[in-house]
Amino acid sequence: MQPEALKKLVYDIKALRTETQTVELKAAGCGCPTRLFDTLSAFSNQDEGGILIFGIDEKENYAINGVYDAQDLQKKVTEQCKQMEPSVRALFTVCEIDGKAIVSAEIPGADVSERPVFYKGVGRMKGSYVRVGESDEPMSEYEIYSYEAFRKRIRDDIRTVDHAKLKMFDEKRMDDYLLAVKTERKNLAENVSDEEILELMGVTVDGKTTLAGLMTFSKYPQTYFPQLCITAVALPGTEQGSVGEDGERFIDNKRITGAIPDMLEEAVEFVRKNSRTKTIIDDNGHRADKPEYPIKAVREAILNALVHRDYSMHTENVPVRIEMYRDRMEIINSGGLYGKISIDALGKVRPETRNAALANMLELLKITENRYSGIPTMQREFLNAGLPAPVFSAVHGEFKVIMKNGYYSENVSLAEAIVEFCSIPRTRAELIAFTGKSRTYTMSQLVQPLVDNGSLKLTLPQKPKSSKQKFVKGDNHESVNLI
Repeated sequence: MQPEALKKLVYDIKALRTETQTVELKAAGCGCPTRLFDTLSAFSNQDEGGILIFGIDEKENYAINGVYDAQDLQKKVTEQCKQMEPSVRALFTVCEIDGKAIVSAEIPGADVSERPVFYKGVGRMKGSYVRVGESDEPMSEYEIYSYEAFRKRIRDDIRTVDHAKLKMFDEKRMDDYLLAVKTERKNLAENVSDEEILELMGVTVDGKTTLAGLMTFSKYPQTYFPQLCITAVALPGTEQGSVGEDGERFIDNKRITGAIPDMLEEAVEFVRKNSRTKTIIDDNGHRADKPEYPIKAVREAILNALVHRDYSMHTENVPVRIEMYRDRMEIINSGGLYGKISIDALGKVRPETRNAALANMLELLKITENRYSGIPTMQREFLNAGLPAPVFSAVHGEFKVIMKNGYYSENVSLAEAIVEFCSIPRTRAELIAFTGKSRTYTMSQLVQPLVDNGSLKLTLPQKPKSSKQKFVKGDNHESVNLI
């Protein structure tokens, strides 16, 4: 960093009056801060690294007080950097503002294979930190394990499962798999027994069933791992805790179990069942139904969550979660990004595979292509549907896909969404569930104004208070900008 760039950064921080994900301020008027290892660790353990700025006092309204001695400060910070494992290499910049010396120390992000970077004085478990907003938080045991698993190439999908028996596998699926192996892996077609194929392909290890084999072929894997399932909920509002007309917390709530191929199809059906359908009339008067979410993209997202989740002992009690809100759907699985790939690179470069044996089994069963086409497929399907692109995030050991449905967005009002929802007649209860708001607010503040301006009309206009009353898009719906 050049001195002028440091000056600009200081002025920006003073204007914002806050630290950030990549900037930490330290007052150093009377000496070098003695505890920097938490920030050194946190910055080193994120891809973008971070910058320590010395000479600004956050407690004094971000006053520029300068440092006590720029040269000695750099020396002492370097000494603390050497106490990290691996050692941190800081890049220093010094500038002068109002006659006072300001020092910055740029901390580069460590390679994934070297993480977690930690303070040697207390060890890896207590000395590893992660940056959360403007604070440094101790890294969880699972976050530390995730880096260890990648560095040591631990293959959790082929760990053996005590007491699991091959006789409890789905025979047809197993026969289909063995036929596929012999057909597509020519070198395994001759002079190799079925038992040897299972060993070579990671379905078994030393005759014992692996977790990947269990999750692919068992009639009921949840006998051994009750939480390696999917929990799916459809919620009445846009946040957890919203309730419907009758106080219900869920519109639908289901625990989906079975082997991965079975869970996949049942989960897709859950989403289909709980999705709204938009009716489109083209210029020729032909009617077509448009689903709330592109089903092909939904299938890819759920499949990715099941195949690429973390299957270590640290996460075996955490299910994949599908949460359907009125404005979006979230699909969440344990295990952040695996290896050296970043969120921005998803769908653009070939990532490393966390569960190679599992992915290979599902490829041979034609469940997945295993060609890293899932995310590009999701993006393409949402683009073709005219919906916002899915949003991906990896935070605190979880990977999340957020799919927005277009009924609510920053540019579309709730009133517009209600009119579109009423392309087919809707009851009061359906409207209240749709908005996720109270009955009084929905009917008096949202629906009635739309009736008054002609955007909605009553199916029983002579009986406006009838319990059988429904609301449908009116002739004057052009007054509302439809989605």
